[in-house]
Order: sequence, then C-alpha cells, then structure tokens
Amino acid sequence: MSETDFFYEAYDRDDVAYGDVPSQPLAAYLAQVRPTGQALDLGAGAGRDTISMARAGLRVLAVDLSSRGAQRIAQRAESAGVADRVQTCVANVCSLEIQTAAYDVICATTVLDHVPASDAARVWAKMVHGLNAGGVIYVEVHTTEDPGCDVAPGCHSDAPTSETAGAVINYFAPNQLVDWATAAESQLRVLRYEERLEWDYTHGPEHQHGKAILLAVKSGTHPNWYGQPAAFPRRE
Repeated sequence: MSETDFFYEAYDRDDVAYGDVPSQPLAAYLAQVRPTGQALDLGAGAGRDTISMARAGLRVLAVDLSSRGAQRIAQRAESAGVADRVQTCVANVCSLEIQTAAYDVICATTVLDHVPASDAARVWAKMVHGLNAGGVIYVEVHTTEDPGCDVAPGCHSDAPTSETAGAVINYFAPNQLVDWATAAESQLRVLRYEERLEWDYTHGPEHQHGKAILLAVKSGTHPNWYGQPAAFPRRE
C-alpha cells in the first residue's frame, strides 16, 4: 500500500485482488437485456465489471481513486480486445460530475460504503440523475452484518475480516439501500435486491462479508429480464 493509494498493493499483485469474475447480477442483466450505449463504473477497482460491460458492447468510463487500479484496467482492456471501449479516470467519486441522463448503465460495486455517509447520499443522487430513460443501475455495498463493522450484528461476528476492511467507513443498515432505491425522488423500479453473507477468496486470507446488492431500472422501464438465474426465459 502506498501513502496515496490504499489499494496499490492489492491491485499490483500478479493475481490481482478481486479477480476477474464480474458481479453476477450485472453480468446476468447484460447477457439477457444487452443494453447499448454509455456505461459508468464508479469505484471500478481493477476493472472486473468494467471489462464485462465493455465486452457486452458498452462504452465504459471507469472511475477509481487508485491509479494502479486504472493501470490494471487499461492492461485488462487491451488483453480483452476492448481498449477502444474503455476510458479510465483517476478521481474521487465524491467530486465527480455526472451528467444528467447520460448513461445507459451505472455500476457502483463497493464504493458508496468507502465514502462518508453524507457523501454517499450525494453520490447516489448524482447516479440516479445520471441514468437515461431506459437505464439500469447496479450497486453493491457492505452492510452492518459485515464482521468488519463496529456495530451489531457485525461486531458480534467471529468470522475473519477482509484485509482491506479499513477502507470501508460507511456500513449500510438493513434495508437502507433499497429504501434509497424506492424513494420517490430516485424514480427507480427494483428488479433484484438482497442482503446476504458471503465468503471471499479473491484476495488475501479467506474472509466474510455482509453485502446488500441492488439491481434497478428507471421507472417505466420494462426490459426482458427473467431473473438471476433466469427463471422462465423463452426457448431459443
């Protein structure tokens, strides 16, 4: 870890932290609905969701505070043959300007929990305003069930914590994320929401997380979404 890049060491490894498997609810949506246009990946890390969106044909702006993460995204995009569809931006998501109705897909995987609560609410507001009329938003955050959390129930857990738990400063309370999504001002329709525990083997010693996962579209949008896994899709 460098003094200015908390995740430098994690992203500098040959076996880069968090692996290359994209977030499965987002990947399932991309495969079923096949959105086109512009995507924004906030807190893109080393790019597992960025590359997935670019492979799906989207033009992606990947934003992260880690310059080493941005370098790894560029390398991965080149290797995957999608460099022409990926742009990186080293920036704090709290100060990022998000153009209104500019994006078809907005992804924020474990970033709203890495900034202060008041900033997270402002970033969320910018995200939902950044979606276009047919847009989809995918968000993943750590919750108070996480063993790294200092309040209940996480603080009572004896499960091992993540090597990067120190970067999580804003654990989401039960239903907090879905409450944001269902608030009238968000103008979203929830396709999938869950709160769960999960074991992580993608970086450092094995550890547990408490997570909330949200997949939502703009109100009035009705894509060909059959669930994850797809429950009753039409036969090919």
